[in-house]
Amino acid sequence: MNCTEILDALKDEIVARNLYFVDVSVSKDNDVVITIDSEEGIVDLEDCVQVSRKFESCFDREKEDYSITVTSAGLDQPFKVMKQYQKAVGKKVEVQIKGGAKIVGELASVDEDGIVLNYSKMELVEGSKRKQLVEHSDKFLFSDVNSTREYIDFE
Repeated sequence: MNCTEILDALKDEIVARNLYFVDVSVSKDNDVVITIDSEEGIVDLEDCVQVSRKFESCFDREKEDYSITVTSAGLDQPFKVMKQYQKAVGKKVEVQIKGGAKIVGELASVDEDGIVLNYSKMELVEGSKRKQLVEHSDKFLFSDVNSTREYIDFE
């Protein structure tokens, strides 16, 4: 069993439920982990159960011993696929830039090259003795980004 077989077997169930694959992994011991997300917002338990059942109907446990875990993409997990970025446009995200900088701002747009982030930063402005809040709208190439995830605000 490999990832391509799994993707092909589950494609119809995923599309029918307005879901998409974030990640599929198969360990050397046939531990299968399928991570899904929703086009419309929330992945519920029933989505995970139905995808798991579809998987079990496609792969015979008698022929291949496996374990299956179907999970939703966690809010605290970095984005892995373009659809996650597209879904987050207009929302607050946390971007870890290569070199260590962490920026929290609104994801303004995304394309195949990178993201545009709107954010504010305290900076010394010419003619002022104190730092002021300066608005930025910058493009970051994916090659310059370590990770992006939804920002969770506990306030």
